[in-house]
Amino acid sequence: MNALATLGRASRRRDFWLLAGSFFICGATTNGLVGTHLVPACMDHGIPEVRAAGLLAVMGVFDLVGTTTSGWLSDRYDNRWLLFWYYGLRGLALLYLPAAFEMSVLGLPVFAIFYGLDWIATVPPTVRLTTQTLGSTDGPIAFGWIVAAHQVGAGLGALSAGVIRTNLATYTPAWVVAGVICLAASLLVLRIGRGSPHASVAAGPA
Repeated sequence: MNALATLGRASRRRDFWLLAGSFFICGATTNGLVGTHLVPACMDHGIPEVRAAGLLAVMGVFDLVGTTTSGWLSDRYDNRWLLFWYYGLRGLALLYLPAAFEMSVLGLPVFAIFYGLDWIATVPPTVRLTTQTLGSTDGPIAFGWIVAAHQVGAGLGALSAGVIRTNLATYTPAWVVAGVICLAASLLVLRIGRGSPHASVAAGPA
């Protein structure tokens, strides 16, 4: 019941929906799109399945670096601007991906490294902003609901990309749409905490 009560209070706050909406896009463009469809997309371009899976492994390695660094940065800089850069650069990477498939050598490895650094980098700033804008009591529970939005986004992202591939015989529109919504998310996150009655969302310890 406490989780539902927290959801009721949080749902009356604009910041909650901005955080949940941006994390929905995060899930749609990581687990849902790239995590599910990168290997089939590689195979569409004649790349062997094992090599394609290796790209995901590279992403996993750089994800560790990116997420750890993001945690360090989130203690020192405005988390809204961190999310702005994370979502913005992710959007640009997804818009670059169709061209990367056509490059003979460096295209996909560069994408894998760059996208891996950004994969879960959004988590530390999102956690911090949730606590700062919704309060130390409701924030941790509200973040659970925000994670649920991430998972819903992942499911819809996977489904939508599959429908696009089935009907159009290409993933290119899926990459482009994902890139555009990431760019939109980069702008939305800058509105988090505007007029919040809780602690400032600027850099520094909560």
